[in-house]
Amino acid sequence: MDTAIWLGQTPFFLPSWLISLAIFAGAIALAIVAHRIVFAVVKRLVAGMDLFWRSLVSRTRGPTRFAVMTIAMGFGASVSPLSADQAALIRQVLLLCFIALIGWIATTALHIWTTVYLRRFKLDADDNLLARKHVTQTRILRRVGDILIVIIGVATMLMTFDSVRQYGVSLLASAGAAGLVVGLALQPVLKNIFAGIQLAVTQPIRIDDALLVEGEWGNVEEITSTYVVLRLWDWRRMILPLSYFIEKPFQNWTRDNAALIGTVMLHLDYETPIAALRAKVEEIAAASPLWDKRVVNVQVTDFGQSTMEVRILVSAKTAPRAFDLRCEVREKVVAFLQQEHPRALPRLRADTVSERAGSPGATARSPDMAAH
Repeated sequence: MDTAIWLGQTPFFLPSWLISLAIFAGAIALAIVAHRIVFAVVKRLVAGMDLFWRSLVSRTRGPTRFAVMTIAMGFGASVSPLSADQAALIRQVLLLCFIALIGWIATTALHIWTTVYLRRFKLDADDNLLARKHVTQTRILRRVGDILIVIIGVATMLMTFDSVRQYGVSLLASAGAAGLVVGLALQPVLKNIFAGIQLAVTQPIRIDDALLVEGEWGNVEEITSTYVVLRLWDWRRMILPLSYFIEKPFQNWTRDNAALIGTVMLHLDYETPIAALRAKVEEIAAASPLWDKRVVNVQVTDFGQSTMEVRILVSAKTAPRAFDLRCEVREKVVAFLQQEHPRALPRLRADTVSERAGSPGATARSPDMAAH
């Protein structure tokens, strides 16, 4: 359908698509100018506010510009010389774009809020229990929030189409045959999502927790919406699904606080002077910067046929420091016994009897043996 436009006294004919294109171009140009003016005003208004609002305005410049352009194109579609089907198609596309923009802005706002919120917590602090708690909770909930925003956005888009509206309702309400099929197909994913929510609330593990899982020791490096990355002591990575930490047992060495008691087990001869050993261990711990000055103890915990079991306890602020302190105590205790009390080290009792005899005849062979 063509439209006649009168220029002076002479009619000038233009195709309707060209007129519509010009209207859309003008609407977009006006939207860009209006957005630039409004954005400058809003940026000045939030200049004195906190970091969240300043970051939100700065990061959403692109999405808000596109949103204003979408609204302007919607008005342009209503005044353009388009057929009913063409106008309906354009309005449908613009509506989908607007829903996607709302989800984009919501995701951006969520990420900015979590980033600003986590700035107050430092994971590299010595006592980082509170920081690990908030970082873990916030990161898990942020990923769950991202997934929910996508699901709600896709469901809302489907609900704008009459022919597939029931699928959108099923996606939101988890009802109907289509919802059941999707639910069964996505059962592992949904299982981990709900496990992630449960982990965020109950927090059996946190970021940087020291865990013993499947016989491997390491720290929690990352918690995603579906799996956990465990950084092992030798820098390997163990990947475990979130549901693992809900269904199976594991050891968390830093559940309530980061401090740990390290254990050093020694098997020593019965002639070991325990009092001297206890004094030396206390001296080693007091001189070590790894000790937190809370626990140091030496105890005889068991007897064997030829040795006794001695347990040394020393505490440290974190699991890595406790491990290093245990190694330091082992090395220095062994060096002390070698230099000051060599008879305390395990040895065969036959050798001990011979050394106690101390006479040449004690180790000499008998005449009968010499005869043979």
